[in-house]
Amino acid sequence: MFLPILITAIGLVPQTMRTPNPFTDVWSDRPASNFMESSVLGNGRLGAMIFGAPDNERVVLNESTMWSGSRQDADLPDAYKALPSIQKLLADGDNAKAQDLVQQSFVCKGPGSGGAAYGSYQTFGDLIVGAPHEEFSDYRRVLDLDRAVTTIDYRAGGYRYERQAFASAPKNVFVYHFSTDKPSGLTFTAFLQRKESATTRVEQNDFILEGRLDSGQADVDGVKFQGRLHVIVKGGSVSTDEHGIHVTGAHEATLFFTAGTSMFDRDYAVETRQRLAKAVPIGFDSLLREHIRDYQKFFHRVRLRLPVGQSADVPTAERLIATSKGADDPSLAALYFNFGRYLLISSSRPDSPLPANLQGIWAEEFSTPWNGDFHLDINVQMNYWPAETTNLSDCAMPLVRLVQRMVPSGARTARAYYDASGWLAHPITNPWGYTSPGEGATWGSTPACGAWLCEHLWNHYSFTRDRSYLSSVYPTLRGAAEFFSETLIEEPTHGWLVTSPSNSPENAYYDPKTKRVLSVCMGPTMDMEIVRELFTNVVAASEILGEDAQFRHRLTDQLKRLAPFQVGSHGQLQEWLQDYEEAEIHHRHTSHLYALYPSDQISLDATPELAEAVRISLERRGDDSVGWTYAWRSCLWARLHDGDHCWKLLKALFTPVTDTSMRYDSGGGTYANLFNAGPPFQIDANFGGVAAIAEMLVQSRPGKVLLLPALPKAWSAGSVTGLKVRGGFTVDVEWKEGKVLRYKVTGAGSEQVKVE
Repeated sequence: MFLPILITAIGLVPQTMRTPNPFTDVWSDRPASNFMESSVLGNGRLGAMIFGAPDNERVVLNESTMWSGSRQDADLPDAYKALPSIQKLLADGDNAKAQDLVQQSFVCKGPGSGGAAYGSYQTFGDLIVGAPHEEFSDYRRVLDLDRAVTTIDYRAGGYRYERQAFASAPKNVFVYHFSTDKPSGLTFTAFLQRKESATTRVEQNDFILEGRLDSGQADVDGVKFQGRLHVIVKGGSVSTDEHGIHVTGAHEATLFFTAGTSMFDRDYAVETRQRLAKAVPIGFDSLLREHIRDYQKFFHRVRLRLPVGQSADVPTAERLIATSKGADDPSLAALYFNFGRYLLISSSRPDSPLPANLQGIWAEEFSTPWNGDFHLDINVQMNYWPAETTNLSDCAMPLVRLVQRMVPSGARTARAYYDASGWLAHPITNPWGYTSPGEGATWGSTPACGAWLCEHLWNHYSFTRDRSYLSSVYPTLRGAAEFFSETLIEEPTHGWLVTSPSNSPENAYYDPKTKRVLSVCMGPTMDMEIVRELFTNVVAASEILGEDAQFRHRLTDQLKRLAPFQVGSHGQLQEWLQDYEEAEIHHRHTSHLYALYPSDQISLDATPELAEAVRISLERRGDDSVGWTYAWRSCLWARLHDGDHCWKLLKALFTPVTDTSMRYDSGGGTYANLFNAGPPFQIDANFGGVAAIAEMLVQSRPGKVLLLPALPKAWSAGSVTGLKVRGGFTVDVEWKEGKVLRYKVTGAGSEQVKVE
């Protein structure tokens, strides 16, 4: 009873007129001038970026399956025939010749990620709403993370105007409601537009945008798409023609938009029509109530409170500037944490057809940076680091399904390049299941990326203890392990089992023989860490499920022979099998530190010497880098229990960025709307920052929970409820003056958990 009454009251009082909440409001006192200032909405499939201009509103629309390209065979024929020569050259120390041979005979067929067949995630198009409001005042635009609603309020021409927008997951529609405080104040024209591959038409009262994307292959159809816009009004009149939907003299107007593509749904056009037919009669108020109830089932699982800084009551862009100038605003970290969880809920619902890509589901381009694809050597994994710990485990299911869909093509790639069983994936993939190496030997021949994804499959079980789920993903885990079990070779000096060829993403070293800067190698540390974890998890899964004993014993034997951790000449954790000199000591990737985070093969208590080597590696790498690097290094420092260093890196992540161009080497930070800046926009740091904050507050191993392991001095008091730990337990903790006041661990068997 309470929720409908509350929402009805909210509808009477503009949300923008209340005091902004420093933990859940991302707000501005002006319309957005570009994409990186606009307000973010999404329901796991549909995305909308609200600019909020009173006179010429632009809403960038997205649909998660809006992909050019198509399924292709990118495996190089007979590549496996070159493998023995490559491996021999590496074993003999002729790395330069090996890299040249990889580029010649062991990359993908064709242009790879640069080709039209590989495809790109694209914008769906724009919703334009033109209104005669050139002069306006008292403007405020608020994205309320607690309700997943954007509200815009302003005055113009003697009227007060309010707009509310949200993306409904239950009905799969985007809803944009316009109202005034007096009758007859709304007059505008709304229409859909797209500059490429699209046409518009009218069907009854719906304005339709539709088309087909380029498949990149002459004999293959591209993805077809359709979007529908419908408007209903109270008072005034509404009409539709080829120029759009025209509203005249209305008191209220509600815009409904939905879209679909043919990627997974042949009846997508029928679906778009049926969705509007179901949503429109319900009306704005009922749809809003339903939307908030549905969204809060996810968002309210976790609540975080941190000390409120002096700059917490200014617009979000100004909060970022104040923090960059030295203001201590811990509540900005709480806002960033809530925003990141909001983004995951908004881009990756349990039933989303695809996982969050490099930009979640939000893009305004037709050729998105790096194709907006799924980079598998850190980025898509980082997208899902907070899923388990911050109680959004079910939001990880789209990633699980993507991995499972990759297995058939990954099996073909394994056979083509290694003449091996099982499956693998290299650093990039797309919705079509691309698993071939990349087009460049310097980055594209990393074979352990699919195995890295398997860590997420195992973690989902580790945090949920869902045995039925484990049984369903076991064939995928087993197939990844089978590939490495067959393809590991003995390195010549110690007889250790290693991968070959590979890279340490996306780093390079000086070859001691030729003095060339090279990337191709054998047995980089990251590979060995991932394979060790994969084999360990598959052995555990086999035991839990009571099957596959012979294969389990084989993996157990091979685990003993994997190349071990090594400490280099600087005291650092060695990145390569040999102690090569890094070509770029401050490189953005820290792939060889995988064993500390996201894995737990290295820890302060169990392996203190190796933990110290990790610390030295981090100090040598330095702090300055791009956005997602700040997030990963924050996670690593959290595992080293250095909260003040974590907070330093998070504040660097919050550095305000206004440059929206693609300048990836110019330092990262955060745009005005809290999107991560590479630059350009790349969503992984938003998610990685959430994971880091969770790690600072609670860490876990099977049967053990650490409370406040990396609490910064600035976060002297606070509380968090609903964080998840391994074993399926939920943790609440409250602290003051840096000390735990009270905590609670709940879940079946929680009384057996050791809490420190």
